[in-house]
Formats: sequence, structure tokens, C-alpha cells
Amino acid sequence: MSSDKMLTRIGGLLRQAESTDNEHEAEAFLAAAQRLATQSSIDLAVARSHAANREKRATPIQRIIRIGEPGKKGLRTYVQLFLSIAVANDVRCDIARSSAQVHAYGFAADIDACEALYASLVVQMIRASDAYLKSGQYRSELVERLVVEQRGRRRIERVETVPIAGVTARLNFQIAYAIRIGERLAAAKKETEAEVVAAAESSSTAVALRDKAVELKDFYSQTSQARGSWRGAQATVGHSSAARRAGDRAGRAARLGTSPELGGVRGQLPS
Repeated sequence: MSSDKMLTRIGGLLRQAESTDNEHEAEAFLAAAQRLATQSSIDLAVARSHAANREKRATPIQRIIRIGEPGKKGLRTYVQLFLSIAVANDVRCDIARSSAQVHAYGFAADIDACEALYASLVVQMIRASDAYLKSGQYRSELVERLVVEQRGRRRIERVETVPIAGVTARLNFQIAYAIRIGERLAAAKKETEAEVVAAAESSSTAVALRDKAVELKDFYSQTSQARGSWRGAQATVGHSSAARRAGDRAGRAARLGTSPELGGVRGQLPS
């Protein structure tokens, strides 16, 4: 199946997911969308392994995905969401120091699938975290913070108890959301790969998958100019248990689909 046809089918699943209010149906559509993306990737891998003309076969590419404008708050959590999706779709990533863009390495169809899923899920994450903050539930959670005062030559330290800050609650919510989405997509991918490999009449599918992984690893090693490592979304965020639980619930209930057209979608952070 061509990349365009694959995206069309994913689009149909996205629209079905968008039109249902049933959580179980939404879960089924999510798994189906990921299964389709994984199935397409497997088919392409098998075709590549048997291609007679190596010049015409698909090869890995690098694509820059804009996440948002440098300096915007919360960019790390948006990157975390994209990475969670990328891992389930055989795409490797380098992250800009500002977290404003991602350098994605993989086969075009896999990166297309990542962008389609991200464009839908990031909007849902924003809406869900906005609703959580608006509810004010996070204010019931208290934390201790150190306050330092200078009185003349004396430096006085005291600990005070304050409600969780809204920005801390939002970031914790979105981190937990991204983690849960990654777990759901990874489970769908694992199940689909196991089914396809088990149903294959020969070992060609398993071999093709290994070849694909090796080819992507070699391409990444030769192409990536990344230095150092990205500090994850949790690196600079205080902890909020309540917001984490709420974000996890939202990730479990997330539905796919906000855009009727998937081709050319870019998951940039809305202003």
C-alpha cells in the first residue's frame, strides 16, 4: 500500500474516533490506527528486503518537525509526546536545545504516521490540561517551599506550605499524558508485530524488520550531528501527584483525530 493510501485509511480511523463519545470505541480506534501504521511499516520492510533494484527501494530520511517557537513554556512536554509516538513507529529523534523542533530520522511513511498521530493527540492534550486547570482541582495539593529573606545582615530561611502552582500542575499533567500515550501505542505495535510475524509462512518478515532496524541505526549514526543528550520533560518540573494522575487518565481516554486531511500536517504548538 502506498504512503498516500495508508494515510487515507488512518484518516478514516481518526474521523471515526473523533465522532464517538464512547471510551471503549475510542480505545479500539486508537489501537486500530497504530496497528495500521505498524502493518504498513512491516509491508514496506518486506518489500525493501526483496527489492531487486536497490536504487529504487525506500531509504531512511531526516525531517525537521517544528514543535513551537523558542522560549514558549511547556515545549518539553510537547516534545515528550512526539517522542512517545515516535518510539512506537520506528522513528529516532534528536531534540534542539530549545526544544522548539525535533529532527526525526526514519522511513517517510513512519514519520508521516508520527505527524498524523501527534497533530491529533497534541490538541487533545492541550484541551484536557486546560480543562483540568480550569476545574481548580490541583489547588487542593500542597507543597513546601523554602523562602529566604534578607533582614539587614541576617539571612533568614523559613519553610511555608503553598498550593501547587498552575504551571507545575499543567506540566505534570502533560508529562503523564505523553507517557500513557506512549504505553498505549507501544502495546498496539507489539501486538501487531507478533501477529504478523506469527502468521508469516516464512521468516522473511522477521528478517525484514531486523534489516530495517539496522538500516535506520546506520543512517542515524551517519547523519545525526547531535551532541550531548536532551534533558527530558521531567528534568526541570516540580512534582504533582494529583496532576500526574489526571494526565494519566486523560492519556487513557484520548481519542485520535482533529484534522480531516493528514497529508502535510505539521504538529506545531498552537499559539
